[in-house]
Amino acid sequence: MRVGCPKEIKNHEYRVGLTPESAYELTNQGNEVWIESGAGLGIDATDEQYMAAGAKIVDGPDPIFDECEMVVKVKEPQAEERKKLRQGQILYTYLHLAPDPDQTRDLLDSGVTAIAYETVTGPRGQLPLLKPMSQVAGRMSVQAGAAALEKAHGGRGVLLGGVPGVMPGKVVVIGGGVVGFNAAQMAVGLGANVTILDRDPEVLEKVGTHFEARASTRFSNAANLLDAVSSADLVIGAVLIPGAAAPKLVTRNMLKRMQKGSVLVDVAIDQGGCFETSRATTHADPTYVVEDVVHYCVANMPGAVARTSTYALNNVTLPHALRIAKLGWKEALKADPHLAEGLNVHEGKVTYEAVATELGHEYRSAAEVLGIA
Repeated sequence: MRVGCPKEIKNHEYRVGLTPESAYELTNQGNEVWIESGAGLGIDATDEQYMAAGAKIVDGPDPIFDECEMVVKVKEPQAEERKKLRQGQILYTYLHLAPDPDQTRDLLDSGVTAIAYETVTGPRGQLPLLKPMSQVAGRMSVQAGAAALEKAHGGRGVLLGGVPGVMPGKVVVIGGGVVGFNAAQMAVGLGANVTILDRDPEVLEKVGTHFEARASTRFSNAANLLDAVSSADLVIGAVLIPGAAAPKLVTRNMLKRMQKGSVLVDVAIDQGGCFETSRATTHADPTYVVEDVVHYCVANMPGAVARTSTYALNNVTLPHALRIAKLGWKEALKADPHLAEGLNVHEGKVTYEAVATELGHEYRSAAEVLGIA
């Protein structure tokens, strides 16, 4: 198969869909790999390294979108990229379609077969292609929140770890999954006063056992959530409903009860955000203020640590890419029901139920598309 990897064009997105090592694995199995010139520079991977791995370097994205059977990316295709997609082509990348009707409509119009990293499942229902980026984003959320708390950045001027004789900052983490767990680890490591909220008793037991006295756990309901955020210096939104838009858990009215200069970091912003006042921001302009509360809502947080993120991502996406290139998308998905969960759009139909429900599109199951319904 001819596999192409264009340069990412989203604001301050430095990751790349294929590392030179991944390109080598694909070419070593008899595939052609086309890399847009400069695509790997954000992770310090040169065109020469890709060429040494057997890849072909092309100028600009057009040859890749025009001639490659599968396009491998990191972020969802931007509007100008979506115009280049075509029927019969495979798009393999993060999509996050539920809060993005424009992207969904363009993908449907293109006729492309789109496989989304974030909905591919694992044997125990986990999301293995989302997990490494969730780990990165969870850890970065505390880093970003700590910086936003500095007075010069609009925050309260609180040091999360405190100092002898001065209380540490209060961090509230909403959601105890992969993002929340990693955020809590970082906040605990800094010496902050940490509270984790979740609705799943098993999750609360797991994080409670892990952190013991170093962090508190609370059941997430409206009353507990309001009480927790009202006294927080930093609130991390770490909520995920696979494939669907995130629920708006922190309302504007709750913001009015929060301390002036406190910070919200919405890691769920890719799925629309879990704060009512959230809107996507960029690394170039990451924060804004509503009701005297600083909002950090960067939609591609892991892009700031591109090298770590790219290698972590390729570790989990490459095996599926190799299988698709070897078998073709249909046979690869038939052979692996977990990969089949990643099929979101195919030839003008939405094939992921949560997306279809959220955006009001006709739903056609992946099983039907694959002829195994």
